[in-house]
Amino acid sequence: MTRAPKLRSMLFVPADSERKLAKAVDSPADVLILDLEDSVAEARKPVARAMAAEFIAAHAATLRSRLFVRINPLDTTLAMSDLAAVVAPGLAGILQPKTRGAADIARLSHGLDALEARAGVDAGSVKIVPVATETPQSMLSMHSYLDAALPRLVGMTWGAEDLSAAIGAVSNRDEDGGPFSPLYQWANSFCLAASAALDVPAIDTLHADFRDTSGLAAACRTSRRRGFRGRIAIHPDQVEAINEAYSPSATELAHAQRIVDAFAAQPDAGTLSLDGVMIDKPHLTQALRTLEQAR
Repeated sequence: MTRAPKLRSMLFVPADSERKLAKAVDSPADVLILDLEDSVAEARKPVARAMAAEFIAAHAATLRSRLFVRINPLDTTLAMSDLAAVVAPGLAGILQPKTRGAADIARLSHGLDALEARAGVDAGSVKIVPVATETPQSMLSMHSYLDAALPRLVGMTWGAEDLSAAIGAVSNRDEDGGPFSPLYQWANSFCLAASAALDVPAIDTLHADFRDTSGLAAACRTSRRRGFRGRIAIHPDQVEAINEAYSPSATELAHAQRIVDAFAAQPDAGTLSLDGVMIDKPHLTQALRTLEQAR
């Protein structure tokens, strides 16, 4: 089975923009998302599919980034045409928009089974990251993931813009432009909790003002402290800040290694004292996760 891709930074690239595709070749993003959905006008969808397929064929073997494609929603007539065009050697995954629950991921997986066989690629090699909170239905069905067999699932992200449009909200923030209003805070939390329950990384939503570097860095630090493992990027200039924010620092790594070493030296201990602070099994779990992130 193909190893799951690292999802620290996932950069959207409109698949019908020759200039932006060319610029993305040198991106330090962990994942490039070739977008066939919101950033592509209806009349340009066929062109975007062809350009995405050409880009995958030309660059997948040499890029440092893994290649995903955001298809159009499954309940449109566009989705299967999208998939038929891009499932080919070199495609690492699908970003699935407007996901309503586990049944949508299972439905996409069945389609990928057939298309992988047609393309001659390993079964199960094309992974799935759903945008799990873009519809009202999805907000009421997050529990559906818990009992579903979803072997292609390698991460989960959330979105506030489409959810806001779907419920008819004027904005997803209060009048003063401050933090997300409660529904979108819940969407953030649901994504985080579901990802943890499924043991896949939670990927935070976009920071809309791509010129706000300091705001992005602060948002990423807060996000990582809360448990998110990466973030969506909508502009190439955001990628470096995201990569740095979601990577453990040298100080964090050294501290994590000390915790691991302390428990290794006393394997029968349930709790230990380190620098005058009591540590126990949750600290060890977090330390091992920090070291794994660095690898």
